[in-house]
Amino acid sequence: MSIRTTVTLDEDVVARVRRESLSRGASFRDTLNDLLRAALLGVDYKPRRRALRIQPTHMGYRPGLNYDNIESLLEYGESDQHR
Repeated sequence: MSIRTTVTLDEDVVARVRRESLSRGASFRDTLNDLLRAALLGVDYKPRRRALRIQPTHMGYRPGLNYDNIESLLEYGESDQHR
């Protein structure tokens, strides 16, 4: 059951709900209802995070480095000569 009512919101609240609805890609009404539910339940609302997409890049190989030995790679990367 839903009830239609008039509520007066402060401008800063309207702006924040609009920003949130844009970031979610949802309507103002749906976003406002979700935020009210979360506040009434006392649950911290965490918006869904977008999937992290990583594009691998081939960096090539350096002659003389043994890529199977992590200790020598760390030594190479952390030494002052190679920074």
